[in-house]
Amino acid sequence: MQPLTLLIAEDSAVDRLLLSRIVSKQGHRVLLAADGAEAVALFAEQRPQLVLMDALMPVMDGFEATRQIKALAGETLVPIIFLTSLEHADALTRAMEAGGDDVLIKPYNPQVLAAKITVMDRLRRLQDTVLQQRNLIARHNTYLLNEQRVAKAVFDRVAHSGCLKASNIQYLQSPYALFDGDLLLAAYTPTGDTHVLLGDFTGHGLPAAIGAMPLAEVFYSMTAKGYGLAEILREMNAKLKRILPVDMFCCATLACVSAQRRIVELWNGGMPDGYLHAQASGKRTPLPSRHLPLGVLTSDAFDDATEVLPMAPGDQLFLLSDGVIDTAGHDEQLFGVQGLERVFARNRDPAHLIDEVVQALRDFQGQKRDDVSLVQITSQLPQSWDLPPILYSDSGRCSPLDWSASFEFRAQSLQQFNPLPYLLQLLMEVHGLRTQGAVIHAVLAELYANALEHGVLGLDSRIKRNAAGFAQYYQRREERLAALKEGFVRLHLRVEPMLNGGRLVIQVEDSGKGFDVHNVLARPLDKGRLSGRGVSLVRQLCPAARWSDDGRSAYVEFSWEALA
Repeated sequence: MQPLTLLIAEDSAVDRLLLSRIVSKQGHRVLLAADGAEAVALFAEQRPQLVLMDALMPVMDGFEATRQIKALAGETLVPIIFLTSLEHADALTRAMEAGGDDVLIKPYNPQVLAAKITVMDRLRRLQDTVLQQRNLIARHNTYLLNEQRVAKAVFDRVAHSGCLKASNIQYLQSPYALFDGDLLLAAYTPTGDTHVLLGDFTGHGLPAAIGAMPLAEVFYSMTAKGYGLAEILREMNAKLKRILPVDMFCCATLACVSAQRRIVELWNGGMPDGYLHAQASGKRTPLPSRHLPLGVLTSDAFDDATEVLPMAPGDQLFLLSDGVIDTAGHDEQLFGVQGLERVFARNRDPAHLIDEVVQALRDFQGQKRDDVSLVQITSQLPQSWDLPPILYSDSGRCSPLDWSASFEFRAQSLQQFNPLPYLLQLLMEVHGLRTQGAVIHAVLAELYANALEHGVLGLDSRIKRNAAGFAQYYQRREERLAALKEGFVRLHLRVEPMLNGGRLVIQVEDSGKGFDVHNVLARPLDKGRLSGRGVSLVRQLCPAARWSDDGRSAYVEFSWEALA
């Protein structure tokens, strides 16, 4: 044991001298005080490591002096051994109440005193070690929290850079930790549809957020370029499978809400049932999980098949994470699907559904075990096609103004390749077309879908007159596409300069049997029907559209004016 500085507070000069000699022979430095007030002053000045305190002294007794010394010491442990005699045994209780740590009974035994000093020194050193470790942990914790706050700020800017604040989207996220293990993303496609991703990574906090960053990057970049759900799903699954450890994956629901096409396309991998609420009938259709989570299967084994259902403007898509139904009450009973369905049954205004679910969870008085996320998307026709423009990195000075290109996609390409994002990217190199990018993409998508589905595959859109017909239509589409052996879709693009700007001409041809052009064009532009809307939509967006060769060839024009 290293030498200590001891303070001896004793009103008896004989006892002070005796204790001073005993302690000095043990190698310690000694400070002497004749009363409690002097002891407090010496402690404040010299800061000794240990105090021998007489209980009964003039001016200030040992009990009050102990309380003041302990207050001055703060968190630092300064052991105080009270000096007393057997006839003052009742002072023991008062000594402990005042903050004393031990008692030395008179007459003083040098061996017992040395042992008590050794034990008290061990306690003091242990306390110092604990305080140092606590402070070290606190510094590390502050450092980690600051790092996480910075990372979260960056993550929020990336993850929430889409259209979550749109008027037709309501959502709530209640994270279990600083970082949310649930991921909620929303973005517009170039055609004005809404892509929504609700994901739930294994674990909580920063480890869960690590996988969310690349997922958000894939979601936003591919949605902006016009890729469909299948292509986005394959890319997200491949990326997570490549970067995540084997014990991590992401349950996810990815949906495309299209008010123009009056559909919702959905893929659910490991998430709780979503719900589609039809405003007209009040029917709420469950949307169960039919796939494994993202990041589990290899690319060859991954299933990107989506489910397509009719969704009229005003209908709502409701999605949730399992933190809602897994909330446990005081008796360990789960809120469960039954609790959610009770909220559905009571709900009278879909706009208040999320608030009612949150209130039901509060009334349940449950303890959440996971991140809680709720989102509701209302199918809403765009007021205009002035969607947020895609940002480009070029200077705007190198625009191709006089060119043409032709593409022919045959059976194998039609089965597994979506040419629209590639063609749109090519057209958007023409700076004059960028302000019309959403309309061009919408028209091109409808023309290509009509050429493929009705021309090459020979599907009859009249099948889609009801919800059952929707499912049947897209089932037949997948079956015929998988069995396709021949057929083609040709696309001809021509950009030519004009006196005050330029013009884009798009021609789409297919190998199908065609259709009765005169009869189709004679229909009103749109009466809210679920089928046969493609030609109507193209005519609304592009009045210059026309069809020839019994409907096997479609021709549209777009023009732009040169900037002054």
